[in-house]
Amino acid sequence: MSGVTDTVWADILAQMRIHYPDLVRGWFSQLVPVRLDQGVLDVLAVNASQQRYLSDHCLRAFVEAAQAATGRLVTVRFSLRDRQVGDPSPPPVVPPLAFEHEGDQVPLNPSYVFEQFITGPCNRLAHAACVAVSESPGKAYNPLFIHGSAGLGKTHLLQATCHRILEQSASTRVLYLSCEAFTNHFIQAVEHGAMHTFRYRYRHVDVLVIDDIQFLAARERSQEEFFHTFNTLYQLQKQIILSADTPPSDIPSLEERLVSRFNWGLVARLDPPCLDTRIAIVHKKSRALGLELSDEVAHWVAGRITTNARELEGAVLSLHAMARQGNGRIDLALAQEALGGDPAGGRTPVTIASILDAVTSHYGVRLADLQSRKRSKSIALPRQVCMFLARTLTDHSLEEIGGYFGGRDHSTVLHATRTIARLQESNPEFRAVLDAITAVLAR
Repeated sequence: MSGVTDTVWADILAQMRIHYPDLVRGWFSQLVPVRLDQGVLDVLAVNASQQRYLSDHCLRAFVEAAQAATGRLVTVRFSLRDRQVGDPSPPPVVPPLAFEHEGDQVPLNPSYVFEQFITGPCNRLAHAACVAVSESPGKAYNPLFIHGSAGLGKTHLLQATCHRILEQSASTRVLYLSCEAFTNHFIQAVEHGAMHTFRYRYRHVDVLVIDDIQFLAARERSQEEFFHTFNTLYQLQKQIILSADTPPSDIPSLEERLVSRFNWGLVARLDPPCLDTRIAIVHKKSRALGLELSDEVAHWVAGRITTNARELEGAVLSLHAMARQGNGRIDLALAQEALGGDPAGGRTPVTIASILDAVTSHYGVRLADLQSRKRSKSIALPRQVCMFLARTLTDHSLEEIGGYFGGRDHSTVLHATRTIARLQESNPEFRAVLDAITAVLAR
């Protein structure tokens, strides 16, 4: 090299990594600075793709980095390396995903595929979005942000999307892991001075899928690094899929610029499954275990467990264990014994009328008030509890439920259901109240 030493070139690359991390690529180590002559730094790229990227996106950044490193007014010119004899050989290619902590990547569960996911009104949008993304990564809904309480199927959908993408193209670079693993990788990279390999790993994938992104909150340096990673992948039209237990705007201590970017694509919510969906989940999970449940038993299990699919799956596993100990059949009495219900006999089906009786009795309000247009908290909360219980314990549609409460539309019922579901998740005292009312209805 004429006029540019190894130290100067290393300083130029360091300036790029510090001030323009979004632009830095792993193959920058393959670039060859051949000379610095009359204020022009000539840099050779290995192939036309590298030269085009450098010329289109990095020229100004390299000029500023070169001027800072040399202390001179220089410009930069990118040329394509001539493959003739005598040319300097480029350094060896840096292998992709060279970061040392590959073992933290979460393996995909073979059962978490679209065929095993039960769809219903509570999750139809999120399911459809994941299917669309799996068919056209980087083109449909980018980024895709899925949120919902624990046990509603976020991880299942994320992994099903990864499975489908890899089925269609096994060479697609898919990186799926938890947010905790991402932050651990970042901390280790900082400690060991391995930020280059860290960035190479995360910014040279076709699909980045991170579960439980809410754990990025209150981690300022991790948020800063993820912000640049997000920008790099998004600009390259690589697919980004995230999940959390709340929508982006509700994640505490999350920088506004990240909230904004998470909202760029589609934000899809998962709600607690309605009764029909829960019954379908019970049947699906039991058949997968080779256990056939009657409609009566499936309806009882689905009516008893109203929170999420994960608890339903646990209930089915309990029934399966009992069936293996007995004659292989589960009737209603055995189901009630296994799950802590009343083995004395069948349960009277829950109706909206019985829900109204239980709620008005517990809260000391009048039926006429629940069906009125009053919006005071003392009336609004019991009304929303009624709508939630009607949605989760009966077969009535949203429109039918709204009709019982002064002709309210389906969006009002949906809002009430989501409000009570959040309270149930976050407030133990309210959860106890809801359990007490549900216990009365189960008698």
